[in-house]
Amino acid sequence: MKLSLFRKKSPWILHYNAGSCNGCDIEILACLAPHYDIERLGMLNKGNPKQADILLITGPVTNRCRERVVELYAQIAEPKVVVAVGTCACTGGIFRNMYHTAKGVDRLIPVDVYVSGCACRPEQIIEGAARGLEILAQKTRAIEKPFQLFGKLAEQNGWNDRRNMAGRVEVKNEQD
Repeated sequence: MKLSLFRKKSPWILHYNAGSCNGCDIEILACLAPHYDIERLGMLNKGNPKQADILLITGPVTNRCRERVVELYAQIAEPKVVVAVGTCACTGGIFRNMYHTAKGVDRLIPVDVYVSGCACRPEQIIEGAARGLEILAQKTRAIEKPFQLFGKLAEQNGWNDRRNMAGRVEVKNEQD
């Protein structure tokens, strides 16, 4: 049997708040409650990135947490799925042109599923996580090459800038 079948049955979620107003965080907690019960899909919310399969990010990515987002992404084992929950995580939302935020989490790490809304309804979050499961099942060993941190650590304005260190390991064609 393929490992992707087992991966699809019990994915673990790592939720990271990148600076949100807690509107989306409360809706994620509602997904874990008995009324919506995201655990019926086999999903469990875990706090360890080394055990997670799905990374849920909420809020606009602030300057203080850019480095942490890239580090968390690098620590999650391949194959992994990133779900951006809320307008702030998808595009920056009302903080889009502010000096202290990125314009969406996809500027730092690749995002597989976007769940827009302010704040997202629990049904939307569950639908996004279910689409993430489909993407997780489609990822193969060729995609399972890890994202690695390249280059030297740069310091910019008093904080460590690791955004340019994360790079995708290229997958070669089967003809090569």
